[in-house]
Amino acid sequence: MTVLAAALAAALLPIATPAVAADHSRDDTRTVVRPTLEARATLSADYLASGPQSGALATPANGRTGPFPGQVIPGFSGVVEAGDGTFWAMPDNGFGSKANSADFLLRLYRVTPKWETAKGGKGEIRVNGFISLRDPDHRIDFPIVHGDTKRRLLTGADFDIESVVREKDGSFWIGEEFGPFLLHVDATGKLLAAPVPFPLGKSPQNPYLRGGETPRIKASRGFEALARSKDGRYLYPITEGAFVDDTLQRRRTISEFDTRTNRYTGVTWAYQTDQDANLVGDAFTTGRHKLLVVERDDFQGEASVIKRVYAIDLDKRDVDGFVSKTLVLDALKIANPHHLGAGDGYGTGDPFSLPVQSFETIVQLSDGRLLIANDNNYPGNAARIAGKPDDTEMDIIDLRHVRVTPSATTVIGHRGASGYRPEHTIASYETAIRLCADYIEPDVVSTKDGVLVARHENEIGGTTNVADHPEFASLRTTKVVDGRSITGWFTEDFTFAQLKTLRAKERLPLVRPANTAFDGLYEIPTLDEVIDLARHSVSCDGKQVGVYPETKHPTYFDSIGLSLEEPLVAQLKANGLDRRNAPVFVQSFETGNLRELSHLTRAPLVQLVDCSGAPYDLVAAGDPRTYKDLVTASGLRTIATYADGVGLCKDVMIPRTATGTLGSPTSVVTDAHRVGLEVHGWTFRRENQFLPAEYRIGSDPNAVGDLAGEIRAFVGIGMNGLFSDNADLAVAAVG
Repeated sequence: MTVLAAALAAALLPIATPAVAADHSRDDTRTVVRPTLEARATLSADYLASGPQSGALATPANGRTGPFPGQVIPGFSGVVEAGDGTFWAMPDNGFGSKANSADFLLRLYRVTPKWETAKGGKGEIRVNGFISLRDPDHRIDFPIVHGDTKRRLLTGADFDIESVVREKDGSFWIGEEFGPFLLHVDATGKLLAAPVPFPLGKSPQNPYLRGGETPRIKASRGFEALARSKDGRYLYPITEGAFVDDTLQRRRTISEFDTRTNRYTGVTWAYQTDQDANLVGDAFTTGRHKLLVVERDDFQGEASVIKRVYAIDLDKRDVDGFVSKTLVLDALKIANPHHLGAGDGYGTGDPFSLPVQSFETIVQLSDGRLLIANDNNYPGNAARIAGKPDDTEMDIIDLRHVRVTPSATTVIGHRGASGYRPEHTIASYETAIRLCADYIEPDVVSTKDGVLVARHENEIGGTTNVADHPEFASLRTTKVVDGRSITGWFTEDFTFAQLKTLRAKERLPLVRPANTAFDGLYEIPTLDEVIDLARHSVSCDGKQVGVYPETKHPTYFDSIGLSLEEPLVAQLKANGLDRRNAPVFVQSFETGNLRELSHLTRAPLVQLVDCSGAPYDLVAAGDPRTYKDLVTASGLRTIATYADGVGLCKDVMIPRTATGTLGSPTSVVTDAHRVGLEVHGWTFRRENQFLPAEYRIGSDPNAVGDLAGEIRAFVGIGMNGLFSDNADLAVAAVG
């Protein structure tokens, strides 16, 4: 095994979890895998191959309007290593639909990348020639565009080809989406047999769809991914999307096809995406029943969230019953020490990213490195430079081993990376992970039908676009929550299905105007989705990312019959997190539900303490104790009987003076440590208005101040961890 192959093998190992969650020892130096860009080459988006004009009906975009005087190459949906430094690269059906792609000829291009590396190089993809897909032997029994010609060249109105593998005899198997079908062509592109239909369903474009028959495959959600067993006997096509009638819309189906019998075996596996809308973009076999799988969202540029490569093992199931998956590569965070591609637009610095909409190629090269590439949906995508169609690019990634020494201070991504993305979205959580947060923090509330979702409050008028949905106007109401009268829309009045139709928006638009660029893009995630994202992610120190859920208004939710505790514990158990050494903390501002949770779960618990006031459960019970009473030496001893840590408002640790500067520290940190409690502080934000006076820079309350200076002051008195809206700055501050 080569060193590079060994690196890949190491990346496929299960992720290690901390020995004891409440201890969080960081004094161990460890080896982690750091994906690193080693080579890059691009093909101009405007490159035209020989042939008749194409794109007469393509949707104009980015200053390009068809028809184009030749055959467009709209990116690569599949790539096969040819073994001599060249590759077979396959575009899809052209311009996105049957209706606009009849003038696009289906081909596989032989390309030679002239790599840009640390030693230099042109960084160009050269097109050497192509083979045309065709059906001269009339294997296809339905009408095709060129059906009355001798060669019967296939077009993008006939098939939407998306994935390809090559047999030892030089022939190709191709997965497509209109059927979906499997196509087998020889080394010259000639169809060898009739298209093989998918026994589990048809798409709306399937030519055999009967009148009144309901398609099970959504349009353009067929075989985007296709892998081949090492011996060539089996193919593994994977549906890009869920079946229409599947109650679990995160499920994708992996099927087994026997090339000897030319039949599906009936064996299937289930793969779970991180969110309903995510797509499976490609697959590549690395061993017996072991595959690399591309999972992506449909966003591009800075809005991109999931552009990942997971390793899956068909012989292993995760806690949800799906094939196990382990993160190998986050294509939005690739080390680029040699600044390859610098200046080519967004994402070409260090770190490098592939923020394209259609990340659709993963190949493990013969030397163990990974090749990734994109479909640019010409002329529609402009992820790198606004207004300019994306070039087609091929990137080679080395999975390097590096030594890291974790910090002793835990960084919790407060509502994700809420300083950079709308809070409590998968985008916010994933950004926090890329910025090296150890934990991500979802606040948990309930829907009408008992689904736990991530929102800061159950009132969602300020964090979603619900006001723009006239169908929900009647749900606007006034309620008393924890003794406060609030008017708006509340999660407990929505079913989960209704809530999923809403999109998040920035809660503090005047403070963080840049975040409003993402308004209306992202769904409200479930707690299960947040936990799954965390357990399928790796922190910068090589550990499984932790999750830090907070139960919001538990007394209120109990009063309306939507208890948070039992479904929360059920989620922890379902995800293998109901244990002392799990990378999880459960927190609450109330005391009673933490006491209840201490009997329901073995996961570590954290008592939150506000700067003033009292836990609402105590208020409701007529108990006179306040948060101030909770942090006395006696109060902390009591907390230690049911919790493992305290999450303290910053002023409880270091009060501010009358002039707004930091005063003298209290004894609370020392007292908490004395009774065995871990201390986490909240919330550390970079804007001046949230900082002590001595750490503000300038007079603009929304300008960025010296957050690192404030954090170091609190770490200096023994604080073990901190919640921050800006995980990158917090990580840099704690070393």
